Amino acid sequence: MINVGLLSLATALPPYSVEQHLAKAKARELFGGRKELFDRLAGVFDNAAIARRHIVAPIEWYEGHHGWKERNRVYLDACDAMFRDAASKAIDRSGLKPSEIDGVVMVSTTGIATPSIEARNGPAIGLRDDVRRVPVFGMGCAGGINGLATAARLAAAEPGTNWLFVTIETCSIAIRLDSDEPAAIVATAIFGDGAAAAVVGSGHSRLATIAGAGEKMWPDTLNIMGWRVEDPGLAVVFDRAIPPFVEAELAKAVDGILSGFGRSRTDIDRFCCHPGGVKVIDAIESALELPVGTLDLEREVLGDCGNMSAPTVLFVLDRLIARGLPERVLMTAFGPGFTAAGMLLELR
Repeated sequence: MINVGLLSLATALPPYSVEQHLAKAKARELFGGRKELFDRLAGVFDNAAIARRHIVAPIEWYEGHHGWKERNRVYLDACDAMFRDAASKAIDRSGLKPSEIDGVVMVSTTGIATPSIEARNGPAIGLRDDVRRVPVFGMGCAGGINGLATAARLAAAEPGTNWLFVTIETCSIAIRLDSDEPAAIVATAIFGDGAAAAVVGSGHSRLATIAGAGEKMWPDTLNIMGWRVEDPGLAVVFDRAIPPFVEAELAKAVDGILSGFGRSRTDIDRFCCHPGGVKVIDAIESALELPVGTLDLEREVLGDCGNMSAPTVLFVLDRLIARGLPERVLMTAFGPGFTAAGMLLELR
């Protein structure tokens, strides 16, 4: 158990956006000589239940051939802007001053930054020069929950400290028009970019209490989800078995995580889930025996923003808070490993 306050939450989006029908048309044009492959899989654009996505570069940028250096330059520029936006809003909403932040957990898996993103931007938003920094790489879509849990555990370990958590992903720069793999087309149809930030600590004015967090990792599942490091950039790993795997395994994983808190599924008023795709949302509802349509906010976020990886579940939480947070919420997300992450939020 953790028992630390979630003091604030904020989200940020990059300045460019693309409607799904335009993304489909542009993708067919840019896949060039692989139009036969594209046309065979183009239905994913229509069936993804996505209306628009926000991206870190103008659509014309994606027409070019970019190597690691250029892709990472775009990543750094976008992360700098979204870190300052999301982090500043989260600190302001917490009622704290930037100088009252004692540590930062920064999660990102779609680029490389050394010095890390919080080091590049902490001084600009007023963080102290002795702020503790924990940059984390490799969590993928589970990073929104696991990173927030890491910040909460650090705050709980040192009562009275306040920790800032930020996660930023620029999935769109990993779109690979040179690939013949079906996963590349799926990525082109569903990936968006975004950021989220939160402040956790012992403050009395809180959105909720982070009561506990846990995860489940399955052996021999490394090839279900992740990135391959290639030239000219990251290549997405998506196994078509993800929805059936979720449907078969999620309930047992959730029950195991909840048992660590002395809770069961019947204690949960609302599940808040990472909307990795429309089929994944359907699989979650089926696995947890939820009425079809229960995960309405997840479908809204997917439709408005696409799959932004780690920040996406926090966009769902942001809408859930705006609507009125139920007494007990379990957040869930999947990531490379293959991993399920869970976090229990309570109103107390």
